[in-house]
Amino acid sequence: MLATLAVPVKNESARDYTLQLADSSENIAAIRKLVAEQLAPKVTDVDLKGEYPGAFLRALGAAGGFRGAMAPEFGGNGLGLKHVIEVMEEAAKVCLSTGFLTWCQTACARYLQMSENQALKAAFLPRIASGEILVGTGLSNTVKSCDQIEDYRLSAKRVDGGYVMNGVLPWVSNLGPTHYFATGCPVEGETRGEEGLVFVLVDCQLPGFKLVDCAHFVALDGTRTLACHFKDSFVADAMVLSHPATSRAYVSRIKPGMILAQMGMGLGLIEACIGMMKQSNKTHAHVNQFLDDQADVLDTALQEARAATYALAETISTDPQAEAKVVLDILKLRLAGGELSLKAANAAMLHMGAKGYLQKSPAQRRLREAYFIAIVTPATKHLRREIARIESCAASCAAA
Repeated sequence: MLATLAVPVKNESARDYTLQLADSSENIAAIRKLVAEQLAPKVTDVDLKGEYPGAFLRALGAAGGFRGAMAPEFGGNGLGLKHVIEVMEEAAKVCLSTGFLTWCQTACARYLQMSENQALKAAFLPRIASGEILVGTGLSNTVKSCDQIEDYRLSAKRVDGGYVMNGVLPWVSNLGPTHYFATGCPVEGETRGEEGLVFVLVDCQLPGFKLVDCAHFVALDGTRTLACHFKDSFVADAMVLSHPATSRAYVSRIKPGMILAQMGMGLGLIEACIGMMKQSNKTHAHVNQFLDDQADVLDTALQEARAATYALAETISTDPQAEAKVVLDILKLRLAGGELSLKAANAAMLHMGAKGYLQKSPAQRRLREAYFIAIVTPATKHLRREIARIESCAASCAAA
């Protein structure tokens, strides 16, 4: 494989990087084939019937689709966040529900990877990597509460050997009776804010915990999004990702990568929308040319967004401490990704015309899916608020 390179490999680090690129390319090709054979035929059922693509998620894990989220010593492939995003793109090109579930699985895996609980990582990460265990992320309320957008819906009390938790999380995705998910909440008696939080991995069979069906959505209803009820639920220290003493540092480690990884959903959806526009132009370019948003312009924007996403992912994977330094860039990119998703989906719908308005048309599905990208935490309004806050603080510091 190295013999085909136009430029000779001069040192071991370059050789390692070249081998990583080859491994990533081969794995993504295998993922693309898996998506075409096992996911594409089920998209309508996932969308209109709310069918949960659990079998595909397990197959995706077996094919190595989740392994970029964890270190090699815990079952990872060493390809990092960029590989996570690439896999997400491949799923989202066909089905955003599955792209989002891929994000849930890998986001939770990264929360574990960045925990200091070595025993928990060793016990769970290899099984999450393989798809044996499916996991969700219940940090929407935690993130919004940290940013002072809403109140915490859970609380924890420190007891001997762990924490007792109470409250209700209304919407957590990728759940089921045998699943796990990560969440975080304030601990009674601890400092308010990010310094006083506990983060835990919750077993959905935990005594005092139950899953409850919630309202149906206009899209992504096949994502097993359920309400999580805690009533004096005891979570042992063995399942703790971060205690209050380290919670602020833990939030700063997990949050930027969590947000950046969501770009995989947007990049995949945008590419699919551009594909529909180009397909429509084969017969209707003479009239589509009068629409505001054209495929070539959107494609240029997509390539720029993808390059920026991959560059930031490589930065984070190479230097985890860099996440806090590039958080503003990540927020701005994620905002642009949501806005471009809406623009591309709207353009695809208009290009397709009446054909796009059919119940089983991918065009109208993509439009519904694009709104999800714009409202999932962090939503467009959340992102704009945080960007304004950070820039205002930076301006104040510069003026002082």
